[in-house]
This record gives sequence, structure tokens and C-alpha cells, in this order.
Amino acid sequence: MIMKLFLSRMQSATAALLLASSLLLSQQRHPATNRPIADVMGFGGAPWLERPEREQEEAPQRALELIGIEPGTVIADVGAGTGYFTRRLAKRTGPTGKVYAVDIQPRMIEALKKSVARENLTNVEAIVSKEDDPMLPRGEIDLILMVDVYHEFAYPQLMLRKLREALKPEGRLVLLEFKKEDPAVPIRFEHKMSIEEARVEVEAEGFKLVKVISSLPRQHILIFKPGARKVN
Repeated sequence: MIMKLFLSRMQSATAALLLASSLLLSQQRHPATNRPIADVMGFGGAPWLERPEREQEEAPQRALELIGIEPGTVIADVGAGTGYFTRRLAKRTGPTGKVYAVDIQPRMIEALKKSVARENLTNVEAIVSKEDDPMLPRGEIDLILMVDVYHEFAYPQLMLRKLREALKPEGRLVLLEFKKEDPAVPIRFEHKMSIEEARVEVEAEGFKLVKVISSLPRQHILIFKPGARKVN
């Protein structure tokens, strides 16, 4: 009996390890939607993130107004790049709040730190993350913002599970994604997402889509809250 129990536990542990290993394999498409996973924009694209035309083309200040950020909010800017949104978030949440600026590229984080220092923002903590782990503190985040980032996740399932762990129970996960439904949006197809694609993929990992705002020129704002993870 003891030997059978031992073997059963070994088999369960092996199955769990195999599942984790399979998720860590590079995915070319998301299994839930068959969406092609886009390549990460490298540091060479940094000037595009800071381009002066961005305010007119994407209305980022308006996006933050629509999302709503109270002073004292603890925020994670995941895929922060050079800090374009990080700086704006830090000013909105103020000295009583905090912004975790997360990116997998050390050179982006270096540029972000310089841009934050230039504006004397002291409520930002920069994090070089892993592809499958944002390296955020557990249960401390009020708002996780990802601007044109989620579609580039190499391991979206694992990242979403870690992001859910980082959120407070009443926290929000907010995606800005270029509108795949609109062919006039001048962005490569694999760097766009439809509302339905995002809903299916994110809800499968323990979230519920609670609000969609599509009034921005090029992007949807998709607001999720923690919920029950779906079991297939």
C-alpha cells in the first residue's frame, strides 16, 4: 500500500512537471485562439515608443483618464519599455503610490531609469523580469497595466497566472491592444488583438472581462478583474 501511494505521488509529480515543461516550450500560437504570438520589439524600437506623434495617434493621456487612477494606487506597468507610461502613471498615483516598471530587456530598463531620473520621480521601482514571471510582489498590486504588450508574451498562460497572484483581490488587469477588428489601424497584424481573442485567453487564466472601452483612436482598453480559473 505504501509503495502504491509513493508511486501514485511520483506519477502526479511527473505529470505536473511535464505540464510545466510543455508550457515553457516556445509557443508559436496560443492554443486557445490559434493567435500567432508576436516577436518582442527590441531595444532598437525604443525611439518609436517615445515618438512625439504618439499623443495624437494613440491618446495615451485620455487612456489613463478612462482607466481612472487614484492617488496612492500601487501599479505595475508590465512591458514598460522606456517608461513612456511609467512616468505618466507615477505622476498620477503620486508620492503616496508606487509604480513597478517591469520589462524583460535590461537595456529598456536602463533607458527607463534614466527617463524617470530626469523627471525626478521617486515612486518608481524598475524590475528586469523573466519571460514567464513578472517578478512582482504577491498580492500587493491595485492595477496592472499592459500597453501593446500582452500579445508579445512568449508564455502568456504562465505570465497571467503570476500576474493574478500579484493583484489584490479587488485589483484590475488592464490591456491596451491595437484593434484587430479595424484594418485601418496601421500596425502589423500579429501585433493586434481582437476583443474576443483577449477575452478567451485571459479569462482562461482566472480573470473576468468587466469593461471594454473602444473610444481611443487605435486601441481597445480591456479591463479584467480576478475571477475563477477555467478548468478544461
